[in-house]
Order: sequence, then structure tokens, then C-alpha cells
Amino acid sequence: QVQLVESGGGSVQAGRSLRLSCAASGDTYSGYYMGWFRQASGKEREGVAAIGRDGSIYYPESVKGRFTISRDSADNTLHLQMISLKPEDTAMYYCAAGRWPSWIPLSRRSYTFWGQGTQVTVSS
Repeated sequence: QVQLVESGGGSVQAGRSLRLSCAASGDTYSGYYMGWFRQASGKEREGVAAIGRDGSIYYPESVKGRFTISRDSADNTLHLQMISLKPEDTAMYYCAAGRWPSWIPLSRRSYTFWGQGTQVTVSS
């Protein structure tokens, strides 16, 4: 198993940046693919970035060019750099990990382990 703890959320104005971090502990970090998801009030949880064990990276069109996912195997940390934030980016952001043979990068059903989330609020 792997334990995940997010940090870095906050309240910012539109156009500003935030960097989220996710500290992983427990099982071998490199054996998992990782993702960032978000859930706005009244909406379903959606994937905003994913990184595979081979370093492959995926984003939905809604955040492409503004969000960057990275992983640091040295300290078992996953990051999400977010620039040009918009009010519609407001949500609880979750870090997730999984290692199913069949991986759909931005599907929450592909992920087994989840953090508690960190809130991001973007005001206009």
C-alpha cells in the first residue's frame, strides 16, 4: 500500500500560480502510476494530470498548457504546477496512485490509493 498526503493548496486570484505537492510513503513509489484529480462542488471527480511508470504524461484539454505534472523519485513526491489559474479551476485537488495492468490515465477508476485532498480556490 501507499499513503498520500497533499499540500500546497490555497486561495489565489485568477491568473496566478500554485504548486501542489503529494508526499508518498509506504510501498515502492516507482511501482505506481500517479495522477492528480479534482472535484468541484456538485461535480464529479475528474482527472487533470497523470504520469506513468515510464514517464508518459497525460492532460485533458481543459488544463493542457497550464498544468504540469512531475514526479521526484528521490523523495517520493508528486507535483502539480498550475499557472494561469481560472475561477473554474476551483476545486478540491487529490493525489492518487495505482498499478493495475490496464491503466486509463485520467479515469478515477484506475486508481486505488487516494490522499485527503487540498483545496484550491481561484477568485476572479
